[in-house]
Amino acid sequence: MKLHRLLLALLLAVAATGAKAADLQSFGRGSWSKLRAAHDGQPTVIHFWGLTCAPCLVEMPEWGKLSAERPDMRLVMIAADPVPQDPARVNDMLARAGLGKAENWAFTDRFNERLRYEVDPAWAGELPRTLLIDRDGKETVLAGVAELAEVRAWLDAQKKR
Repeated sequence: MKLHRLLLALLLAVAATGAKAADLQSFGRGSWSKLRAAHDGQPTVIHFWGLTCAPCLVEMPEWGKLSAERPDMRLVMIAADPVPQDPARVNDMLARAGLGKAENWAFTDRFNERLRYEVDPAWAGELPRTLLIDRDGKETVLAGVAELAEVRAWLDAQKKR
């Protein structure tokens, strides 16, 4: 009987998160190399943000507007909070910002230093952080709130290459 209750509780929890929770990919050990391989040769914007980062939450709608304005942009959003967050809350923020259709990931390892190290050994964890990766794999780091005019200019330059 306890197993039935446990299964029922689990099913209800999954249903409560909605179908969108499945769209949020788990970012764990090895995810960075898989993500980079999936976007190899394609100009890609990768934005690290967090629910616990006030500047991130303020700028999220601006990223949503840019995404709508530039459907050609390959945008990857990674929720990189110091402590893994509830996927339903992450998805809710992404949806409210107009980013539900972006490629969305969330840190799921409590040892997030290891995940950050895989991305960049010099990254201390400050958020927000944006990486502009060109088709040759060259990275440009934008620390702090990104100047989206700079991102637009970078995207335009990538089209001309």
